[in-house]
Amino acid sequence: MSVARVTEITSSSSKSFEDAVRVGLSRASKTLRNVKGAWISEQKVTCNDAGEIAEFRVTMKVTFVMDD
Repeated sequence: MSVARVTEITSSSSKSFEDAVRVGLSRASKTLRNVKGAWISEQKVTCNDAGEIAEFRVTMKVTFVMDD
């Protein structure tokens, strides 16, 4: 039997939402072992003074299996 835990993180990218997810999962995997997936709970953008997208942000719930 295994036990999983969920932790919430926020990550950002100047490229896209998909890249923000990749950045977040890559960073989470450096600290958390056995990362199995993520649920994207929120997407946001920040804009510059010209109204253009400056940054893509995602909030995600990362699931990882705990060691025995």
